[in-house]
Amino acid sequence: MAKDVKCEVNNCKFWADGNRCHAATIYVVSHTGKSAANEKETDCQTFEPTV
Repeated sequence: MAKDVKCEVNNCKFWADGNRCHAATIYVVSHTGKSAANEKETDCQTFEPTV
């Protein structure tokens, strides 16, 4: 399991210095069903905008 998750979306409430994600869990989905051929077919559902 990854110990250090990187993220460049700095308007997410889980974003931390050094482009680190500090969410307790990460949820990623595929646009194409249960499998994805590349990163463009996925989205991070963990994202929550900062207020």
